[in-house]
Amino acid sequence: MLLNAEPGKTYTVKEINTDDEEMNSFLFRLGCYVGEPITLISKKKKSCIVAIKDGRYNLDELLSSAIIV
Repeated sequence: MLLNAEPGKTYTVKEINTDDEEMNSFLFRLGCYVGEPITLISKKKKSCIVAIKDGRYNLDELLSSAIIV
């Protein structure tokens, strides 16, 4: 899970663990899908900041917990 990852490292997305099509679609539009690199810039207790492709995003706990690295 992305919230358990170490900040400052780049990981590869192994799975998007959600049955919510809207959340899947949102993550796909950000460029977050299986096989893509994702860099965890920083994290707090219930959110994290990531770099996906050329963008930086703040993901809440629900989105972060759906991304398996």
